[in-house]
Amino acid sequence: MSKSVGIIMGSTSDLPVMSEAAKVLEELGVSYELTIVSAHRTPHRMLEYAENARKNGFKAIIAGAGGAAHLPGMVASLTTLPVIGVPVKSSNSIDGWDSILSILQMPAGIPVATVALDGGRNAGILAASIVGAYEEKIADALEKFKSALKEKVESSANEIETKGWKAALDR
Repeated sequence: MSKSVGIIMGSTSDLPVMSEAAKVLEELGVSYELTIVSAHRTPHRMLEYAENARKNGFKAIIAGAGGAAHLPGMVASLTTLPVIGVPVKSSNSIDGWDSILSILQMPAGIPVATVALDGGRNAGILAASIVGAYEEKIADALEKFKSALKEKVESSANEIETKGWKAALDR
């Protein structure tokens, strides 16, 4: 069975951030594949991955990269699937800004949806939203997920309003 979302990253150092995308996809019931594809160290692997992504059944790709962060943009240039870029603050990073700008500042015609620095979880939610636009089961899971977020905020607001802000800090 084909996977709905491809999650790729340049190296295992990106795994702590990108695993958050995998975790939320699992929570929402979205099938995915996670692997290493480096734009700089394995360009032929990246080319093959991107060019075959649609044929392999993917509906979206999440690509995380640090430093120069070329992976999301290069993959987006090779496929018509939506690509979600996750800038990763890496050890050689300029406080993450190099990754953010490399992914965000794409030329006209090659868009990459970009989430926050180290925003693997939001990338997973966005990918689930893309899949959920066509799969009712995933749309329902997202509805429940967002409802739970709303309930958590309302519960916190109620606690502060009834017990005071100091009680909320003490828990």
